[in-house]
Amino acid sequence: MAENAAEVLVGAAVLAAAIGFTVYAGQISGMAGGGEASYELRASFRSAEGVRVGTDVRLAGVKVGTVTRLELNPETFFADATFTVDRRIVLPDDSTVLIAQEGLLGGTYVEVQPGGSPFNLEPGGEVLDTQGAVSLITLLLKAFTGESAAPEPEPGPGAPAP
Repeated sequence: MAENAAEVLVGAAVLAAAIGFTVYAGQISGMAGGGEASYELRASFRSAEGVRVGTDVRLAGVKVGTVTRLELNPETFFADATFTVDRRIVLPDDSTVLIAQEGLLGGTYVEVQPGGSPFNLEPGGEVLDTQGAVSLITLLLKAFTGESAAPEPEPGPGAPAP
């Protein structure tokens, strides 16, 4: 009988620890607490390389939200991103959203740079000033060769000769 009681107590302790870890992970990832703590905004990027659902949204290096949806717009061929922002953060409507990296080998995140407008973005609004991801290979090619990875377009007819 004592052997059964010990097994039940150990099982209960393991279950309690699993529940505790689940709650902790939910709080850390920002998934706990419901949707009232944040609001959604949208932005379109020419390149969203490295961004996926769950990518951090940061302001001054502090996580203030998460990318919740990322899809290709078939009309503009831009990547349309939907992301959340903490409800306590009120962003001016001329704010900039850009895709940044934590360093040479670091991860990608979405950075918000607040503007100076007296008018604020409404929940569900769109940030118009965006900057997409910059290709590291293109930057390295420019640094070492002085040229870009893509060939420059040829001048059209009637253009002045170089």
